[in-house]
Amino acid sequence: MRKVIDKILHHQTNRDVIVNTIGNYLNVVFVAFFALILVRIMSPENYGVLSVLLGISYVLANMLDFGTTATIYSYVPDLYTSKSPRLYQFIKSTFFFQSLFSVIVLIVLFVGFPWLDEVFFKTGAPLPELYLTAISVLFYIWQNFFTNILFAAKKFLKANIYINISNVIKTVIILLLSSFSTISTGMVLFVFGILGPTIFFILVLFSKRDLVPLFMKADIRKDEFKFGYTVQYFIATQFYNLALRMDLFLLSYYGLRSEVGYYGLSQKIILTIITFIVSITQVLSPAFATMKTKDEMYKNIKTASLYMIFPTLIFVALMLTPDFIFKLAFTDSFTNTASLTRALAFAFILNPIGSIPMLILLYTARKPAYILWTNVIFFLIMTIGCYYYIPRQGVYGPIYVVFTAFLITVGLQTILAIKEVKRLLHEDTIAT
Repeated sequence: MRKVIDKILHHQTNRDVIVNTIGNYLNVVFVAFFALILVRIMSPENYGVLSVLLGISYVLANMLDFGTTATIYSYVPDLYTSKSPRLYQFIKSTFFFQSLFSVIVLIVLFVGFPWLDEVFFKTGAPLPELYLTAISVLFYIWQNFFTNILFAAKKFLKANIYINISNVIKTVIILLLSSFSTISTGMVLFVFGILGPTIFFILVLFSKRDLVPLFMKADIRKDEFKFGYTVQYFIATQFYNLALRMDLFLLSYYGLRSEVGYYGLSQKIILTIITFIVSITQVLSPAFATMKTKDEMYKNIKTASLYMIFPTLIFVALMLTPDFIFKLAFTDSFTNTASLTRALAFAFILNPIGSIPMLILLYTARKPAYILWTNVIFFLIMTIGCYYYIPRQGVYGPIYVVFTAFLITVGLQTILAIKEVKRLLHEDTIAT
């Protein structure tokens, strides 16, 4: 057994996947632990306000990414491995323009947030808490930016250590505040949205302090922002993320109240598995961005296929999980969760293997337009399909739609990826 473990850990990619997966799930554990602490020390009303404000900040941080995550994974690996002097220029330029556009949006939010809260969110939170929420968005954006830079440079262990050190310190501070009975919504927002990212920045700066002068001296160039690439992928991710929620939104639209609860719980289980898939693609992205030979291409596709077998097997295992396991975990109150989860596991079975053509199109061929249009198709199938089938099939209507959406879009992306690989091989280059 020890020899098998040593053999697995011998490969850098294996170590990175394991480290990143553990790191991502540790983050999930910390989020759950924070929730357990806070629901015991805050009133339901205050926790509800906090949940909405944190939800707003997380969603905005994701939206104001502007697709720079894909740009970082596409360009940084090659610049880093080749030790190009453009690396710091690219990082600084991308950071500057993303921050600039984000600040413009957040200024608008500052002005309109009180009105939005009164008309739509209706939290009744005081102005300082609303403004603190808006400021925290910028800190989340910056933390995500430098996390992705570390990932693109294959510094997965460092990034996950810094993130979880920040989580540990946040936990200690929350526990201390609760012990003195001084916890409030504003305090939690500050600890999560300002202090946590600041701790992360300090750790990154301390470990890379010798590189800070190079970053500061680098020029800011508009052409380094890769605006076309970034915007296309940004729009594509919004369509995809919204599509993955349309089944739940339309179940609620049709008034299936208890069924929404069953389906929502089943969906959370599936999304937890997707976290594993994301962990793998984060590790594999730099390799797909730097492929230069035919042999490297086949090797990376083979490696990706091997890794994607694991989440696929988890979906299969979920499909075979007996009812009593679900009852043990979720009690008799969620009896329908078992059958729904098994059905959703089948519907998502193509998701892991579908990540491979996506990696090729996005990072090797650098054609985010293909991802955009296939995600638009995915969104339309999910929306129209759920709108049609939910009134006829009830809570099981989305199952057929999800599977069909993945079947068509994964098929299209696979065809496009094969076409791009042939083109690149014909041009005798994989990445430029």
